[in-house]
Amino acid sequence: MASSHLRKVRSFVRRPGRITKAQQRALATLLPRWGIPYSQSRIDLDEAFGRRAPRVLDIGFGDGEALLTTAANHPGVDYLGVEVHEPGIGHLLVLLEKAGLDNVRIIDRDVVDVLDHMIEDATFDAVNLFFPDPWPKKRHHKRRLVQPEFVAAVARVLVDGGLFHVATDWADYAEHTREVLARCPDFGAVPAGELGGDPLSFRPPTKFERRGLRLDHVIDDQYYRVRSAAPSASTRSP
Repeated sequence: MASSHLRKVRSFVRRPGRITKAQQRALATLLPRWGIPYSQSRIDLDEAFGRRAPRVLDIGFGDGEALLTTAANHPGVDYLGVEVHEPGIGHLLVLLEKAGLDNVRIIDRDVVDVLDHMIEDATFDAVNLFFPDPWPKKRHHKRRLVQPEFVAAVARVLVDGGLFHVATDWADYAEHTREVLARCPDFGAVPAGELGGDPLSFRPPTKFERRGLRLDHVIDDQYYRVRSAAPSASTRSP
């Protein structure tokens, strides 16, 4: 699989947003429990989670409610959420405290930096990218997260046969994603019907999905698997 440093064009804009007192408290008191500090060295997720289990990287989890639902439904799977929006991180921390879940960890950082510096090869059984910023204006398309360099980095951190799940409600972004993934030799498209009840493909409704449906957008879920490097390669089973 290709390995290269990712481009530095930002795929997001840091919007301050309104942060509640509960979210501020959570960032101050709960992030040390569920958070992993950003560093420019590879991290040991076995140590961070206190076990070895199937793992999912959740990129840009927003308000965290979908991630919490997924983690609560699949306690045998560990989830690493990466987000830059502090109100969303704070909200997820509040939810984690109430639910008492221990199979979620959070990194407050651009996922480009996290992939570039913190994640070992073949770390995750699945990577989720749900409703990324579509950057609909043509002059902003270079800011879209799904680009060849990013897709190559996702392939690097997935185990052989690992699942890459992209969901969007923007038809143009869906087509853009298909075009980029079609040019990536590390991935092959998987029909949704072939996934059956695979827990790694589970996606609950999200806030962005509900907003898209109110706008009469069509929700598009795409699934890709890393092509095995050898016929005998296998993945961990949840």
